[in-house]
Amino acid sequence: MFKTTVIIFLLLLSCVPLQAQRGNVWCFGDSAALDFNGGAPVPSSSSVVSRGSCVSIADTSGDLLFYAHTRSGVSGSTTGYIYNSSHQQLLDGDSIAGDGWYQEMVIIPNPADDSIYYLFSVGVTIPFGLMYSMIDMRGDGGLGAVTQKNVQLLNFLMVDCILAIKHGNGRDWWLMVRPSPVGQPTENNTWLIYVISPNGILALTPQNIGNLNGTNIGKIAISPDASKICFTNLGGIIELFDYDRCTGILSSTQTIEPPLSIGPYPYYWSSEFSFSGQYLYVSSTTQTVSKLWQYDIWSANILTTKTLVWQTTGPPFTAGALKRGPDNKIYFSCAWVPPNGSNNYPYDSSMYYTENMNLSVINSPDSAGLACDFQPWSFYLGGKRTYWGLPNNPDYDLGPLAGSPCDTLVSQNELAGAAAVGSLHVFYHTAWEKAFINASNLKGKTGILLVYDMQGKVVLSEPLRVQQGYYTRDLSMMGRADGVYLVVVETELERLVKKMVIE
Repeated sequence: MFKTTVIIFLLLLSCVPLQAQRGNVWCFGDSAALDFNGGAPVPSSSSVVSRGSCVSIADTSGDLLFYAHTRSGVSGSTTGYIYNSSHQQLLDGDSIAGDGWYQEMVIIPNPADDSIYYLFSVGVTIPFGLMYSMIDMRGDGGLGAVTQKNVQLLNFLMVDCILAIKHGNGRDWWLMVRPSPVGQPTENNTWLIYVISPNGILALTPQNIGNLNGTNIGKIAISPDASKICFTNLGGIIELFDYDRCTGILSSTQTIEPPLSIGPYPYYWSSEFSFSGQYLYVSSTTQTVSKLWQYDIWSANILTTKTLVWQTTGPPFTAGALKRGPDNKIYFSCAWVPPNGSNNYPYDSSMYYTENMNLSVINSPDSAGLACDFQPWSFYLGGKRTYWGLPNNPDYDLGPLAGSPCDTLVSQNELAGAAAVGSLHVFYHTAWEKAFINASNLKGKTGILLVYDMQGKVVLSEPLRVQQGYYTRDLSMMGRADGVYLVVVETELERLVKKMVIE
C-alpha cells in the first residue's frame, strides 16, 4: 500500500508544471512590468512605452537581462529600443528595426554562445522585411551592448506576427514569419521558416499550407507542448496546425473558422492555449464591441464548442492580446480609447482609467465555459498602464522532445570545418537616412571604414575597432545625394566591400 501511494505521489508530482525562469519578467504597455518569480505576479515598472510589440528575457535564475519594444507616433519616429536590467537604454540600443505594431519582435538566445542574443524584427508597413540585431551581455560591464544592428534577411512587407519555438533538440531554435499580402497581386498561405543553430541562421524551403491570408494583421500562438500552432487574423481566420519541433514543418490544417470574403469581419485579435492544450481562447474587437471566446480543440467538431466568455461594448476601450503567464493563468490586455475616437498613443497624464490600469485574467483556463473564471480588469498594475500588447516571449525553458529523432544534440563536429569567412551587411533606411553597417567573423582588430561614391571619391573615412569579431555602425547619410555608394570595411587582415543605394 505504501509503495503504491509513493508511486501515485511521484506520478502526480511529475504532472506539476515547472515554473519558467527566463520568461518570468514581463515589460509592456506604458511603463508596466510584472515579475512572476514568486509564483503570483508582482507589479513593477519598466521603460517601455509601446502600444504593442514588446519582448523581454531573464537569466536562468529569473533575473531580468534586457527587454525591447517598438514605439510609433512619438515625434514622428517609428523605431525600436532596447533597455538593460537597470531600465537604461542598452549601449547602442536605439534605432532598432521596428514598425510600431503588436507582434513584430522576438528574442532568441544564440545557441553558439550563452552570452549573445538575437533580436528579430519584422516590418509590417515599412518594407525592411526581416532583420536581426545581436546583443552581447558581456558588453558595458555586464549590462549588455548591441554588437550588430539591423542585419537584413528579407526585404518585403511582413504580417504582424513572428514566432520563436525551441527546437526538439533542446538547444536550437525555429523562427517563423509570414509575407504580407499587402501590395501583392494575390493573397498567400506562405510560411517562412528559419533554424537558428551554432552554425548561424539557415532558411528552410518556404511552406504553403492553410487558408489564404488577405491581411497584414495576423497573430500566431503555440500550445505549451509546442505540438499545435494557431493562426488568427482580422478577416476571420482561426486555424490550427500540427507542428513538428524536429523538422520545423507545419501539417494537418484544421480550419475552425474560414476567412470571410465580405464584412462585417470579426476582427480576431489574439489567441492563447490553456496549459493542457485543450482550450483555445480568442479575443476580438470591432472597435464598438469586444469579445472573448473559448474553443475546445480536443472536440471532434471544434466550432460547435465556441463559447462566448465575455462581451462588452466600447469605446472607451478595445480588446488586445492574450498571454499565458508562468502561473498558467491567461492575462488579457485592453487599451483605453477616447470616446470620441481620437488618438490614445501615447497616453497623456490624464488618461488613467480602470480599463488601462488593470489586466483581465482567466483564472482557470482549463475549465469549460464560464467555469474558466474570467475576471475583467481584476489585476492592478500598480499605477502603470497597458495598451493592446503583451510580451511576445517564447517558452525559453522548453526541454528536448523526449523520444523523438532529435531529442539529443548533434555532434559538436558540426561546428568543425572551414574557418568562418568575414561577411559584411549594409542596409540603408530611407526614412531614417541611416546606413546600418554590420560586419562579422572579422580576423583583424583595427581598421578603417570608407564610403565611396560612384566617381571613386571618398565621401567618408573613419577608424574602426573590431570587438570579438564584430563591427557595427549606424551611419547618418543625411544630405547625401541619391545614387550608388560602396561601403568598405578594411582591417589589417581583410577588406570587405558592399554596395549601398540611396534613393
